[in-house]
Amino acid sequence: MEESLMETDREKAVESDGQNAAGEDLAGQIDLLLGLPEKDWSQYSPLTLAWIGDTVYDLIVRTALVKRANMQADKLHRKAAKIVCAPGQAELIAGIRDRLTPEEESVYRRGRNSSPRHTAKNSERQVYLEATGFETLIGYLYLKRRYRRILELVCAGTEGAL
Repeated sequence: MEESLMETDREKAVESDGQNAAGEDLAGQIDLLLGLPEKDWSQYSPLTLAWIGDTVYDLIVRTALVKRANMQADKLHRKAAKIVCAPGQAELIAGIRDRLTPEEESVYRRGRNSSPRHTAKNSERQVYLEATGFETLIGYLYLKRRYRRILELVCAGTEGAL
């Protein structure tokens, strides 16, 4: 009984955007514990946003794969690599572009139009830029703490893949 009561309390504490009642989401805790200031993320370089966005998307994919099956790490890695790659990301953004808000479209275009110094090993430059735009958008939404929106877009774009 005590365990189910604790679960109920935990459920009540979690709001729809992934924060608990005290606002203790992961990014909030990182800011709090490391003493990091608020920033205007729209002023950040698209490649900086893409850098963190790549990791956020990778974490979402890895989380979904681990929760779907307990398997060897190398098998998990191969599955994730098929999804978290420039061609996969370019395909995902192509499928969800019509769902982007004007603000999101602007952030995506900034990333797509950036000038990275290198491209992915196994993709054409345009595919790499589309993927960079997607990663920029994910990074921006993460830093703005719009977690639910990230998941809406990822779920819409990965139907069946996760």
